[in-house]
Amino acid sequence: MRRPSKGAIAELEETGEGLWQSELYRLDGELLLIERPLNVDQVESRFKLAIEVARAQRAKMIELRSVASLARLWHKQGRSADAYAALTRVYSCFTEGFDTKDLQETKALLAELRG
Repeated sequence: MRRPSKGAIAELEETGEGLWQSELYRLDGELLLIERPLNVDQVESRFKLAIEVARAQRAKMIELRSVASLARLWHKQGRSADAYAALTRVYSCFTEGFDTKDLQETKALLAELRG
């Protein structure tokens, strides 16, 4: 699987047509983690950018996905408490939709982080 082209990201940034901008940053981070697993600073930066954009857009589900990606990275680095705290903050904002895949996966990840 190839990372999103720099052109696609640059075009989103230039035009401001950012409906899926946050998700693109998150996916770019996920793919970068596969391609260059030792470059965790760049991966973390991508996830944090995805979170920032999602928050600015008030896109809670996309924010949740981005924080979950960051939480998984932190968990692998032994930062489970940080991961749990960050993920709990976003997950607790939801009052419905707990049967969706994203929220079910987040609940399972929270249990793993707590564990």
